[in-house]
Amino acid sequence: MAIKEFQREEELKVTEVIRSVNIIHIEPLHVAPGKPRDGDIVLADGTDWDPGSGAGFYGRYGSAWVKLG
Repeated sequence: MAIKEFQREEELKVTEVIRSVNIIHIEPLHVAPGKPRDGDIVLADGTDWDPGSGAGFYGRYGSAWVKLG
């Protein structure tokens, strides 16, 4: 029973941390990610790595990088 209680307490701590996040910082990438998956969001530097439309945020969708902004 003690293990289940410990696990529940840890889950609550993780949930609290996730809920308290109000800023997400994404470092610019200078090379394409090694194993991209649909749903990935990255910040391309636009110089060393340009997925197609210069520097900016890109999302991986349909096996392609789509500029988000």
